[in-house]
Amino acid sequence: MFIEKYQFTEPDESSKLVLEETTVQFAQINDIALHYQTIGGPAGKPVIVFANSLGTDFRIWRDVIVRLAGDFPVVTYDKRGQGLSDIGAAPVNIETHVDDLIKLLNHLAVKDAIICGLSVGGLIAQGLYERRPDLVRALILCDTAHRIGTPDIWNGRITAIESNGIDSIADAILERWFTPAFRSQQALALAGYRNMLIRQPVAGYTALCAAIRDADYTLAAGRITVPTICIVGDQDGSTPPDLVLSMAKLIPGARYEVIKGSGHIPCVEQPEILTEILRAFIDTLPSGEKPHD
Repeated sequence: MFIEKYQFTEPDESSKLVLEETTVQFAQINDIALHYQTIGGPAGKPVIVFANSLGTDFRIWRDVIVRLAGDFPVVTYDKRGQGLSDIGAAPVNIETHVDDLIKLLNHLAVKDAIICGLSVGGLIAQGLYERRPDLVRALILCDTAHRIGTPDIWNGRITAIESNGIDSIADAILERWFTPAFRSQQALALAGYRNMLIRQPVAGYTALCAAIRDADYTLAAGRITVPTICIVGDQDGSTPPDLVLSMAKLIPGARYEVIKGSGHIPCVEQPEILTEILRAFIDTLPSGEKPHD
Protein backbone atom coordinates (compact mmCIF):
# COMPACT_ATOMS: atom_id res chain seq x y z
CA MET A 1 0.00 0.00 0.00
CA PHE A 2 1.38 3.41 -0.96
CA ILE A 3 1.72 6.11 1.69
CA GLU A 4 1.85 9.48 -0.04
CA LYS A 5 3.54 12.47 1.56
CA TYR A 6 3.68 15.74 -0.35
CA GLN A 7 6.60 18.03 0.33
CA PHE A 8 8.33 20.94 -1.40
CA THR A 9 12.07 20.96 -0.92
CA GLU A 10 15.10 22.83 -2.14
CA PRO A 11 18.03 20.80 -3.52
CA ASP A 12 20.38 19.74 -0.74
CA GLU A 13 23.69 17.94 -1.17
CA SER A 14 22.82 15.80 1.84
CA SER A 15 19.51 14.60 0.36
CA LYS A 16 19.26 10.81 0.27
CA LEU A 17 16.86 8.52 -1.48
CA VAL A 18 14.17 7.51 1.00
CA LEU A 19 14.37 3.75 1.45
CA GLU A 20 11.82 3.24 4.23
CA GLU A 21 8.63 4.63 2.73
CA THR A 22 6.97 6.00 -0.36
CA THR A 23 7.22 9.74 -0.84
CA VAL A 24 5.67 12.01 -3.44
CA GLN A 25 7.49 15.31 -3.57
CA PHE A 26 8.27 18.49 -5.42
CA ALA A 27 11.77 19.90 -5.83
CA GLN A 28 13.08 23.11 -7.37
CA ILE A 29 15.04 21.78 -10.34
CA ASN A 30 16.56 24.39 -12.64
CA ASP A 31 13.70 26.84 -13.38
CA ILE A 32 10.78 24.57 -12.46
CA ALA A 33 9.00 22.82 -9.62
CA LEU A 34 9.45 19.19 -10.62
CA HIS A 35 7.11 16.47 -9.34
CA TYR A 36 8.69 13.15 -8.46
CA GLN A 37 8.14 9.99 -6.43
CA THR A 38 10.55 7.74 -4.57
CA ILE A 39 9.71 4.24 -3.37
CA GLY A 40 11.82 2.40 -0.84
CA GLY A 41 13.81 -0.74 -1.45
CA PRO A 42 16.85 -2.59 -0.09
CA ALA A 43 19.90 -0.35 0.21
CA GLY A 44 22.08 -2.90 -1.59
CA LYS A 45 19.93 -2.96 -4.72
CA PRO A 46 20.37 -0.55 -7.66
CA VAL A 47 17.87 2.27 -7.99
CA ILE A 48 15.53 1.98 -11.00
CA VAL A 49 14.60 5.33 -12.54
CA PHE A 50 11.51 5.44 -14.76
CA ALA A 51 10.99 8.18 -17.38
CA ASN A 52 7.60 8.22 -19.09
CA SER A 53 6.34 8.99 -22.59
CA LEU A 54 4.89 12.04 -24.33
CA GLY A 55 1.38 12.93 -23.19
CA THR A 56 1.51 10.94 -19.95
CA ASP A 57 2.56 11.31 -16.33
CA PHE A 58 4.40 8.89 -14.09
CA ARG A 59 1.23 6.97 -13.20
CA ILE A 60 1.67 4.87 -16.35
CA TRP A 61 4.39 2.93 -14.50
CA ARG A 62 2.18 1.99 -11.55
CA ASP A 63 1.49 -1.63 -12.54
CA VAL A 64 5.19 -2.27 -13.08
CA ILE A 65 6.29 -0.49 -9.93
CA VAL A 66 3.88 -2.40 -7.68
CA ARG A 67 5.45 -5.61 -8.97
CA LEU A 68 8.93 -4.33 -8.10
CA ALA A 69 8.03 -2.66 -4.81
CA GLY A 70 10.13 -3.90 -1.90
CA ASP A 71 12.78 -5.42 -4.15
CA PHE A 72 14.32 -2.25 -5.64
CA PRO A 73 14.39 1.44 -4.76
CA VAL A 74 12.45 3.35 -7.42
CA VAL A 75 12.41 6.94 -8.69
CA THR A 76 9.89 8.25 -11.16
CA TYR A 77 8.97 11.78 -12.12
CA ASP A 78 6.88 14.07 -14.32
CA LYS A 79 8.97 15.78 -16.98
CA ARG A 80 8.67 19.54 -17.28
CA GLY A 81 5.46 20.38 -19.10
CA GLN A 82 3.72 17.15 -18.07
CA GLY A 83 1.78 15.92 -15.07
CA LEU A 84 2.20 18.17 -12.03
CA SER A 85 5.59 19.60 -13.02
CA ASP A 86 5.95 23.18 -14.22
CA ILE A 87 6.26 23.93 -17.92
CA GLY A 88 9.24 26.23 -17.55
CA ALA A 89 10.63 28.80 -19.93
CA ALA A 90 10.96 28.29 -23.68
CA PRO A 91 12.79 27.13 -25.70
CA VAL A 92 13.17 23.55 -24.47
CA ASN A 93 15.15 20.71 -26.03
CA ILE A 94 16.08 17.17 -25.02
CA GLU A 95 19.22 18.47 -23.34
CA THR A 96 16.98 20.57 -21.07
CA HIS A 97 15.16 17.41 -20.00
CA VAL A 98 18.46 15.57 -19.57
CA ASP A 99 19.71 18.35 -17.33
CA ASP A 100 16.50 18.18 -15.27
CA LEU A 101 17.06 14.47 -14.67
CA ILE A 102 20.71 15.00 -13.78
CA LYS A 103 19.72 17.61 -11.20
CA LEU A 104 16.97 15.38 -9.80
CA LEU A 105 19.33 12.43 -9.37
CA ASN A 106 21.90 14.71 -7.73
CA HIS A 107 19.17 16.05 -5.45
CA LEU A 108 18.39 12.47 -4.39
CA ALA A 109 22.07 11.45 -4.20
CA VAL A 110 21.39 8.70 -6.75
CA LYS A 111 24.11 7.40 -9.03
CA ASP A 112 24.88 4.15 -10.83
CA ALA A 113 21.14 3.71 -11.50
CA ILE A 114 19.23 1.59 -13.96
CA ILE A 115 17.47 4.06 -16.25
CA CYS A 116 14.24 2.82 -17.84
CA GLY A 117 12.91 5.25 -20.43
CA LEU A 118 9.77 4.89 -22.53
CA SER A 119 9.53 6.76 -25.85
CA VAL A 120 10.83 10.30 -25.20
CA GLY A 121 11.92 8.96 -21.82
CA GLY A 122 14.23 6.65 -23.78
CA LEU A 123 15.71 9.62 -25.61
CA ILE A 124 16.33 11.28 -22.26
CA ALA A 125 17.94 8.08 -20.97
CA GLN A 126 20.32 8.04 -23.95
CA GLY A 127 21.12 11.70 -23.40
CA LEU A 128 21.77 11.09 -19.71
CA TYR A 129 24.29 8.38 -20.53
CA GLU A 130 25.97 10.63 -23.08
CA ARG A 131 26.33 13.45 -20.54
CA ARG A 132 26.78 11.59 -17.26
CA PRO A 133 27.73 7.92 -17.69
CA ASP A 134 28.67 7.80 -14.00
CA LEU A 135 24.97 8.01 -13.15
CA VAL A 136 24.04 5.01 -15.30
CA ARG A 137 24.58 1.33 -14.46
CA ALA A 138 22.35 0.02 -17.27
CA LEU A 139 19.76 1.20 -19.79
CA ILE A 140 16.28 -0.16 -20.44
CA LEU A 141 15.12 1.52 -23.64
CA CYS A 142 11.44 0.81 -24.05
CA ASP A 143 9.45 1.62 -27.22
CA THR A 144 11.90 4.31 -28.21
CA ALA A 145 14.66 4.93 -30.74
CA HIS A 146 17.83 6.88 -31.43
CA ARG A 147 15.67 9.25 -33.53
CA ILE A 148 11.87 9.32 -33.48
CA GLY A 149 9.80 10.60 -36.40
CA THR A 150 10.61 13.36 -38.87
CA PRO A 151 10.49 17.16 -38.63
CA ASP A 152 7.41 17.21 -40.88
CA ILE A 153 5.54 14.78 -38.64
CA TRP A 154 6.31 16.74 -35.48
CA ASN A 155 5.69 20.14 -37.03
CA GLY A 156 2.34 18.90 -38.31
CA ARG A 157 1.36 17.65 -34.86
CA ILE A 158 2.40 20.91 -33.22
CA THR A 159 0.34 22.93 -35.72
CA ALA A 160 -2.71 20.70 -35.26
CA ILE A 161 -2.58 20.97 -31.48
CA GLU A 162 -1.99 24.70 -31.42
CA SER A 163 -4.96 25.15 -33.76
CA ASN A 164 -7.44 22.65 -32.34
CA GLY A 165 -6.11 21.25 -29.07
CA ILE A 166 -4.82 17.82 -28.06
CA ASP A 167 -8.36 16.42 -28.13
CA SER A 168 -8.43 16.82 -31.92
CA ILE A 169 -5.72 14.18 -32.40
CA ALA A 170 -6.24 12.11 -29.25
CA ASP A 171 -8.02 9.17 -30.87
CA ALA A 172 -5.30 8.77 -33.50
CA ILE A 173 -2.65 8.81 -30.77
CA LEU A 174 -4.49 6.20 -28.71
CA GLU A 175 -4.58 3.91 -31.74
CA ARG A 176 -0.79 3.94 -31.74
CA TRP A 177 -0.53 3.60 -27.97
CA PHE A 178 -2.79 0.58 -27.55
CA THR A 179 -3.72 -2.54 -29.48
CA PRO A 180 -7.22 -3.04 -30.91
CA ALA A 181 -7.83 -5.70 -28.24
CA PHE A 182 -7.05 -3.28 -25.42
CA ARG A 183 -9.15 -0.52 -26.93
CA SER A 184 -12.16 -2.82 -27.32
CA GLN A 185 -11.89 -4.73 -24.05
CA GLN A 186 -10.62 -2.03 -21.67
CA ALA A 187 -13.01 0.84 -22.36
CA LEU A 188 -12.76 2.36 -18.89
CA ALA A 189 -8.98 2.28 -18.86
CA LEU A 190 -8.87 3.68 -22.38
CA ALA A 191 -11.09 6.58 -21.31
CA GLY A 192 -8.80 7.24 -18.37
CA TYR A 193 -5.65 7.33 -20.46
CA ARG A 194 -7.42 9.54 -22.97
CA ASN A 195 -8.13 11.93 -20.11
CA MET A 196 -4.48 11.81 -19.08
CA LEU A 197 -3.46 12.72 -22.62
CA ILE A 198 -5.88 15.57 -23.31
CA ARG A 199 -5.36 17.14 -19.88
CA GLN A 200 -1.66 17.71 -20.48
CA PRO A 201 -0.92 21.43 -20.93
CA VAL A 202 -0.77 22.35 -24.61
CA ALA A 203 2.36 24.47 -24.18
CA GLY A 204 4.14 21.65 -22.37
CA TYR A 205 3.04 19.04 -24.91
CA THR A 206 4.11 21.04 -27.96
CA ALA A 207 7.43 21.96 -26.35
CA LEU A 208 8.12 18.26 -25.82
CA CYS A 209 7.12 17.52 -29.44
CA ALA A 210 9.70 20.04 -30.58
CA ALA A 211 12.32 18.50 -28.30
CA ILE A 212 11.68 15.04 -29.78
CA ARG A 213 11.74 16.49 -33.32
CA ASP A 214 15.25 17.87 -32.80
CA ALA A 215 16.76 14.96 -30.86
CA ASP A 216 19.16 12.61 -32.64
CA TYR A 217 21.26 10.06 -30.75
CA THR A 218 22.26 8.01 -33.81
CA LEU A 219 25.97 8.57 -33.29
CA ALA A 220 25.75 8.53 -29.51
CA ALA A 221 24.13 5.08 -29.53
CA GLY A 222 27.36 3.54 -30.77
CA ARG A 223 29.18 4.92 -27.72
CA ILE A 224 26.96 3.20 -25.15
CA THR A 225 29.01 0.64 -23.21
CA VAL A 226 26.72 -0.20 -20.27
CA PRO A 227 24.39 -3.21 -20.46
CA THR A 228 21.35 -2.23 -22.52
CA ILE A 229 18.07 -3.86 -23.46
CA CYS A 230 15.73 -2.51 -26.14
CA ILE A 231 12.09 -3.52 -25.70
CA VAL A 232 9.09 -2.91 -27.97
CA GLY A 233 5.45 -3.90 -28.24
CA ASP A 234 4.74 -5.98 -31.32
CA GLN A 235 1.93 -3.59 -32.31
CA ASP A 236 3.63 -0.32 -31.40
CA GLY A 237 2.36 2.30 -33.84
CA SER A 238 4.67 5.09 -32.66
CA THR A 239 8.08 3.38 -32.55
CA PRO A 240 7.53 0.12 -34.49
CA PRO A 241 9.64 -2.99 -33.84
CA ASP A 242 11.82 -2.44 -36.92
CA LEU A 243 12.77 1.03 -35.67
CA VAL A 244 13.58 -0.21 -32.17
CA LEU A 245 15.60 -3.06 -33.66
CA SER A 246 17.59 -0.56 -35.71
CA MET A 247 18.51 1.23 -32.47
CA ALA A 248 19.49 -2.04 -30.80
CA LYS A 249 21.84 -2.79 -33.68
CA LEU A 250 23.60 0.55 -33.10
CA ILE A 251 24.30 -0.17 -29.42
CA PRO A 252 27.19 -2.58 -28.83
CA GLY A 253 25.95 -5.79 -27.23
CA ALA A 254 22.36 -4.59 -26.77
CA ARG A 255 19.59 -7.11 -26.21
CA TYR A 256 16.29 -6.86 -28.07
CA GLU A 257 12.90 -8.10 -26.84
CA VAL A 258 9.44 -7.92 -28.42
CA ILE A 259 6.35 -8.03 -26.19
CA LYS A 260 3.39 -9.71 -27.85
CA GLY A 261 -0.02 -8.14 -27.53
CA SER A 262 1.23 -4.65 -26.78
CA GLY A 263 1.24 -1.26 -28.41
CA HIS A 264 3.44 1.70 -27.49
CA ILE A 265 2.89 1.57 -23.72
CA PRO A 266 3.57 -1.98 -22.48
CA CYS A 267 3.78 -0.81 -18.86
CA VAL A 268 0.01 -0.27 -19.14
CA GLU A 269 -0.96 -3.02 -21.56
CA GLN A 270 1.41 -5.85 -20.55
CA PRO A 271 2.92 -4.85 -17.19
CA GLU A 272 3.46 -8.40 -15.95
CA ILE A 273 5.48 -9.41 -19.03
CA LEU A 274 7.43 -6.15 -19.02
CA THR A 275 8.28 -6.61 -15.34
CA GLU A 276 9.48 -10.17 -15.99
CA ILE A 277 11.76 -8.89 -18.76
CA LEU A 278 13.11 -6.15 -16.50
CA ARG A 279 13.83 -8.59 -13.69
CA ALA A 280 15.52 -11.07 -16.01
CA PHE A 281 17.70 -8.32 -17.46
CA ILE A 282 18.62 -6.91 -14.05
CA ASP A 283 19.57 -10.41 -12.89
CA THR A 284 22.26 -10.50 -15.59
CA LEU A 285 23.93 -7.27 -14.41
CA PRO A 286 27.26 -7.45 -12.58
CA SER A 287 26.98 -6.90 -8.84
CA GLY A 288 28.50 -3.81 -7.29
CA GLU A 289 29.07 -0.41 -8.89
CA LYS A 290 30.43 -0.42 -12.40
CA PRO A 291 33.91 1.04 -12.95
CA HIS A 292 34.12 4.51 -14.49
CA ASP A 293 36.88 6.14 -16.49
